[in-house]
Amino acid sequence: MTGPSPLRGIVAMVVGAGLLTLNDAVSKHLTENYPIGQVICLRQIAAFLFILPYAMSVTGLGALRAVNRGGQFLRALLFVSGTGLVLWSLSLLPLSFVIAVLFSSPIFIALWSAPLLGERVHGRQWAAIAAGFAGVLLIVRPAGGGSEWVVLLPVCAAFTNGLRDAFTRRLSRTENSVSVLFWSGAMVMVAGLLTIPLGWQPLDARGAAWFLAAGFFNASAHFMVIEALRMGRAAVVAPFRYSGLLWAMLVGFLVWNELPDSWMLAGAAVVVASGIYMIRRGVAKG
Repeated sequence: MTGPSPLRGIVAMVVGAGLLTLNDAVSKHLTENYPIGQVICLRQIAAFLFILPYAMSVTGLGALRAVNRGGQFLRALLFVSGTGLVLWSLSLLPLSFVIAVLFSSPIFIALWSAPLLGERVHGRQWAAIAAGFAGVLLIVRPAGGGSEWVVLLPVCAAFTNGLRDAFTRRLSRTENSVSVLFWSGAMVMVAGLLTIPLGWQPLDARGAAWFLAAGFFNASAHFMVIEALRMGRAAVVAPFRYSGLLWAMLVGFLVWNELPDSWMLAGAAVVVASGIYMIRRGVAKG
């Protein structure tokens, strides 16, 4: 796919959203057999097997140099925290539920854009933020019962990811995308390695294949999203990333026999609508 084309950009974004969902689905499967720290580490190593050759052939190793080392370290810590919270959420909750809540991260990006980036948030945008929070409450409300704390995990993940993405926009003033992706991924790998004393499971050929699949889906998804944004305007193609929710519902039903209820569907609709509004207003492009 070469050259600008809104239609191709939309297709690439939908495919990218599907690949990200497959990455989450494989990760959920892996957490059923391996500790979260092991999944974090080996999944990132697998992703590097696909990302590094591409980076070397396109940008060269010089692009990996960090200019703002303190900023890179802080962003990496947020990336590690968000990754751990997402995997913890996936290990305990339905796939579609977790992804629906994670789609609220643009709300938090908009919320952080004022203090971190000095961007002005207008009245209608505050209304969209409030509506997005209401949508999150609709999603998590029916999942209560005796494990209310569990439903807060993806909310915390969305909050952390929103802060990470808002900070990434600030960090992009001095760092390139390849450098940010590499050093944050390296921190995830190191954090996972530190969990070895807590007990890792032996890795057989089947497990290695699943980790390679996760790495391939992750690397391919990010490539497709980058291609989508290159071929079409962000305000046009970015909203189609929410098609990942449909992919999540389909995969969740086919693999785990998960069916979203009316509360989750209503909340997801509100979250998606508010997110699309903020993307089009230009305050949630993190």
